[in-house]
Formats: sequence, structure tokens, C-alpha cells
Amino acid sequence: MSTTPGPRQTPARFRPSRQRFEVPPEPAQGESEQRRAPWDHPVPVRSHPVQTGFMLTVGVGIALLGYYVLTNVGGLVGWIVTAAFISLGLDPLVRWLESKGLPRAPAGIAVIVALALVVTTFIMVLVPRMVEQAQQLAARGPELVDRFMHSQLFHTLDARFDIAASVQKAATGLQEKIASDENLLGGMFGSVVNASGVVLNAITGTLIVMALTLYFLFSWPTIKAWCYRLAPASKRARVTDLGDRMINGVGNYVMGQACVALINATVAFVLMTVTGVPYASLLVLFVAVLAFIPLVGGVIAGVLVSLVATIGGWDTVVPYAVCYFAYLQLEAYVVSPRIMARAVAVPGAVAVIAVAAGGALWGVLGALIAIPTAAAGLLLVREVFVPRQDAR
Repeated sequence: MSTTPGPRQTPARFRPSRQRFEVPPEPAQGESEQRRAPWDHPVPVRSHPVQTGFMLTVGVGIALLGYYVLTNVGGLVGWIVTAAFISLGLDPLVRWLESKGLPRAPAGIAVIVALALVVTTFIMVLVPRMVEQAQQLAARGPELVDRFMHSQLFHTLDARFDIAASVQKAATGLQEKIASDENLLGGMFGSVVNASGVVLNAITGTLIVMALTLYFLFSWPTIKAWCYRLAPASKRARVTDLGDRMINGVGNYVMGQACVALINATVAFVLMTVTGVPYASLLVLFVAVLAFIPLVGGVIAGVLVSLVATIGGWDTVVPYAVCYFAYLQLEAYVVSPRIMARAVAVPGAVAVIAVAAGGALWGVLGALIAIPTAAAGLLLVREVFVPRQDAR
């Protein structure tokens, strides 16, 4: 009886071992260094001077490239910031309509239509009057200059600083330069071309700001959601909370500052009408624009209107200045705190420094966004940095 031979058995020493690629277990506490494998010991990383120098050069190049890009697209950055600032100012109204049950898109359309009606009314009612008063002021310019040159104030200043001789010398030099300049026509043509470029740039910027404002206003929830997705999942709830608080604070600040500026301009217009300040319809526009600048805008507007009011005499200047600067005190201690109750809270010294720095870096736009930016920074310091330092 024969048996069928089975499969040949391979000796154990020739069998291939099955390796399991897993994370090795942590060594037991107290294990000596002699029992560890040689490859478990950390290998010191040697620094290569050439590689380090190359990486530093690349970093400096990237920094210079970023600086070049920012300096050459500064206008575009300004348009984007302006559009974001305006859309954040309109966002509280949209959120209020959403709280009443209206969807985001119809709420945004309603806010845009209301804003368009306000702007159209302003253009139809006040702009023709402003143009008329500007023409009157330009026609009276020579008379006003002659009155000033024959006033006691001018004689006092001329006796001390020799203003008349300096102006006469500058006018004579300008006439000689015009008479001897062969490239005068080319320079005038270049000036006209530059002015046309400025006008075209302003129109283009206005259209871009309007388009971006509409986009931001309708897309803020989506934009915020995508930005919050960039944060780690473990910290996303905290980042969302801080981001929403900062964005809502900036929006409330813009809306509140707009209300303060509107009230300021209304009070100034009433006072100018009652006291008889000339060119009130023209001056109220400057008052409204300057009132948007926090802390110093109202004071500058009061000084400007008071100087123009000297045309009407001291019986016009004094009543207006007293009443307007008294209102500024009322605005600082009563009106503004009530309107800004839900907006940002920034200490006075920080606000002054922020406005000065923002105005120096970016002009009027920098002064406008300085306080909400400082408030966002203070919120991060108070909610993130200080608790982290306290936990150490």
C-alpha cells in the first residue's frame, strides 16, 4: 500500500519571517540605554552653511517680492479694504432683517435699495445747492482775498513774517519761469493727461468698490465659513467665536460712526442756518465727511466752519462756535456712548495713537479703520494672549 507524499516541509530556519510594520511600543520606564537598538538613538543634525545661506536668501527674496507687490497694488488693496469696510457697516442692518425672518439675499437687496434711495435723494436735493454755493464762493474769491489783505490781521502777520514780499517774489519768479520755459505746452498737456488719469482711476475705483461691496455683503457667511475651516478642528469653535465677535464689533462700529456723523452734520447744518453762516449747504458736506474721523474729525470740522463764518462777522462766528463745540461735548459723553454701546470699546489713549498711526500710514481710510483694527487686536490680547500667560 503506497502513500501519496505530502508537500515538502521547509525547515524553520529557511522560512521567510513575516514582518509587521507597526509603530514600536514605547520603552518601559526605567529601561537602560544599553538595551536600545543603535538606530533608536537620536542622530545630531548637522547644519550646512551653504544650505542655511540659500534659505535665508530665498526668504529675503520672498519678502522683497511681497513688498514690491504690495507697493504696486496699493490702490487695489485700498479698494478691497474700503469695500470690506462698507459691507461690514451694512452687515448689521442685514443681520437685523435676518433676525426678523427675512432671508439673506432679500435682506441685502433691501439694504442696498434703501442706501441707493438715500444717495439719490442727497444728490437731487443738496448737490445742486452745493454747486451753486461753490460757484458763488469762487466768484467772491478775489473780493475775499482783497478784504483779507486790507485787514488788521494781515498787516500784523506781514509786519512779522514779511508775507507780502514773499508772495510778490514767488509770483515774479513764476512769471519769469512761464515766459522762459520752452516746454510749457508739453507740461500743460502732461498735466491734463495726468488729471484725466486721476479722474479715470477714481471712476474705476468707485465701480470696483461698489461691485466688491455687493459681493462681500451677500457672501460674508460663506467667506467666514471658509476662513474658519483653515483653523485646526480642535480650535475651530474658539476661532469662530472670536472671529464673529471681531467682525460684529467692526460692523457695529461702522454703523454707529455713520449715525454719529449724520447727527453731527444735521446739528451743524441747523446751527449754520440759524446763525447765518454762509455756504451752509456746501460746508455740511465737509462736516459730514470729517465727522467720520473719530476723536479729531468733529473738532477739525468746527474750526473749518468757524473760519468760513468769519465772512459773516463776529456775531456769526461766536454763536456758532459756542453752540457747536458745546454739542461736541454732549456727543462725546452722551450721544456717542449710547450709539456705540454694542460696538468696539477702546481706551482713549489707544484710540488716539491708533488714529494718528492709521492716518499717517493710509490717510483718511487708515484713520477710519484704525479704531476697529485696534479693538480687534485688543480682543485677541484679552481673550488669547492674557489667558495663555496666566496659565503658565
